[in-house]
Amino acid sequence: MPHFNAPDGTSLYYEEAGEGLPVLALAGLTRNGTDFNHVAPHLRCRLIRLDYRGRGKSDWAAPATYTVPNEAADALALLDHLGLEKAAILGTSRGGLIAMMLAATAHGRLLGVALNDIGPVIDPAGLKVITGYVGHNPAQKTYAEAAAVRAKTWATFKDVPMARWLAEVEQHYAETGDGLVIRYDPALATTLGDGKTGMPDLWPIYDATAGLPLSAIRGANSDLLSQATWDEMQRRRPDGIFAQVPDRGHVPFLDEPPAVAALQSWLESMA
Repeated sequence: MPHFNAPDGTSLYYEEAGEGLPVLALAGLTRNGTDFNHVAPHLRCRLIRLDYRGRGKSDWAAPATYTVPNEAADALALLDHLGLEKAAILGTSRGGLIAMMLAATAHGRLLGVALNDIGPVIDPAGLKVITGYVGHNPAQKTYAEAAAVRAKTWATFKDVPMARWLAEVEQHYAETGDGLVIRYDPALATTLGDGKTGMPDLWPIYDATAGLPLSAIRGANSDLLSQATWDEMQRRRPDGIFAQVPDRGHVPFLDEPPAVAALQSWLESMA
């Protein structure tokens, strides 16, 4: 399996498929490269997926290194490892924060930025949900049980087939004799605080995407990316490609027709 060493020596897993424009796909906070399984068939590009330190098939590291700046440095190290001077970034949630950080600190390495249900302001309600589950194994003991619970309780998602919920839990948990186990370092929870601490002003790193082809996708029912933030993102980047996905919360799967159309237009803008 392909691995490379981060600047501090941590072994990180990645995979790539396809050819053409290089797109580095960065997943959500607790997730991994499988986050992009659903959208991958719709993208004509060289899709590169990274498992962050402490997630998926990458090595665990000191919890203090589980930060956006360190993970941005890891992303650049992967580009260096692959001999890529530039790449576009497709970032879901945490991955979008990293993409914006890279726009601010390594603008010349980017071809474009696509953000999936993330912006410069994180709604406290959504952040509270995240801090409530990070670091904990689910109570359900099997994939089938976990999929059924998601289908019943994820009220911001509508008309999702059970097969999709099953695929989601299989991607993000390991089924063991003792029940389901998260596929990331539980110590990641220690980096989040209590969810009540004020967030820094991230508008400057969003504004740093200026000059780069931008796409942004929002779940219409998102509790993390508010409508007000979404509207301001569009005001600041009227040249961007924006799409809302009906009947989706945080985060859209990205294979919904509005998301696919936005991403395909974004790729075409960089061709």
